[in-house]
Amino acid sequence: MKFKEILRKITGNHEVSLALILVLMFIVVDILAGGTFHSGTNIADIFRNNALTLVMSLGMLLVLLTGGIDISITGVLAFSGMSIGLLMKNHVLDSIPLVPRCILLFIIAIAIGSCCGLINGFIIAKGKVSPIICTLGAMYVWRGMAYIISNSAWASAADVAGYSDFGKDGSVGPYIILAAAFIVFFILMKWTGFGRKVYAIGSNKEAAAISGINVDRVQIAVYTIMGSLAGLAGALSVSIYASAQPTMQTGTEMDVIAACVIGGVSMSGGRGTVLGTLLGGIFYAIVYKALPLVGLESIWQNLIKGVIILGVVIINVVTQRMMKRRNLARREI
Repeated sequence: MKFKEILRKITGNHEVSLALILVLMFIVVDILAGGTFHSGTNIADIFRNNALTLVMSLGMLLVLLTGGIDISITGVLAFSGMSIGLLMKNHVLDSIPLVPRCILLFIIAIAIGSCCGLINGFIIAKGKVSPIICTLGAMYVWRGMAYIISNSAWASAADVAGYSDFGKDGSVGPYIILAAAFIVFFILMKWTGFGRKVYAIGSNKEAAAISGINVDRVQIAVYTIMGSLAGLAGALSVSIYASAQPTMQTGTEMDVIAACVIGGVSMSGGRGTVLGTLLGGIFYAIVYKALPLVGLESIWQNLIKGVIILGVVIINVVTQRMMKRRNLARREI
């Protein structure tokens, strides 16, 4: 096979291109870090410390595929996480054995997140409000609710003792959640009618409506799923970091969006995959972990992260244009 044909196949698939970039970046960082970056402990830390971003990126994938956006997710995370933190702080569920109690706390957080997402989706779909405007307002509402219910208090490590064992260093809990979430969403988007409807709406909303798809219902479902994953991330955050406070994970919504965009998800909708989102999240996680290890001062880290992310996005845009040109050239006129 000729080099040009190999190059064409690589550039014609965003996931393959990104995977190769990831491998090369991993090797370079490992060399710069003195061969310590590839250790099993370090790789486990990368996934554990970025579990919240990876989980929420799945919901953001659905939202972006429909041509929307949700920047309220960390507000939902804080509201749901603070809620279960206060339940533990006030010993509301102490009569329930530990394992069922932990499961119930996860369910409560997911339920709270689902309700927040449902409200967002209803306003966007039925009220015809711009997603960016709706979720910008909702971001302050849900974060404000976290402050109100906390009443300037927070749940400490002692308050969430027992529950925090699920996410502590060395526990397999966060990895099980991550693996299960990505498997479920891969099946959902690859082989179900709901997944096809999401892609159809993002590609052409009017055509999807004409073909019989209930656009409003799918949009509401997408934002509800996003909310439920933000609630799940809230429960995970309390467990991993052994605390609950209204300020937790402020700004992480930008990391989630960046992970999706790096993974090849189109901001205009209709294009993106679960695999690409996973690779994008891993890419962002490696960059986040690598910069301090290679000795860069903190003042430079955000700048370098921004430059790297921008570079990958530009490569993504160029690759997509090359694919479109090749597809047009193959058409018979």
